[in-house]
Amino acid sequence: MEEATKTATPTAPAKGVQVTEKALAKIRSAMVKEGISPEQGGLRLGVQGGGCSGLSYNIRFDTQPRERDRIFQYGDVRVFVDPKSFIYLHGMTLDYQETLMQQGFVFVNPNSTKSCGCGTSFSA
Repeated sequence: MEEATKTATPTAPAKGVQVTEKALAKIRSAMVKEGISPEQGGLRLGVQGGGCSGLSYNIRFDTQPRERDRIFQYGDVRVFVDPKSFIYLHGMTLDYQETLMQQGFVFVNPNSTKSCGCGTSFSA
């Protein structure tokens, strides 16, 4: 008899940064296009001052982690987060959405108290 429910084992701590399978697929394909080596490089998530709501998300590829980065491993994809950004990003999920109107990465952040319609700016 088969088990009715299966428990998924998270690949990063619950208080870390989560990445959906859809986002991972887009990250992998973009890394290939950008020529970023998965063994050394990865996706950098960050927060910087500015934007409509006071803080804005930053997402880019980096060739290697920095000394104090938190590194989250999802199979062959690494995500780097600097210590200051981690204060705002812990517990968040990076997703990828495609609709008729837009496509792109979406930050689902429980630390955000207010966000702007642009989707890249927030307050915490």
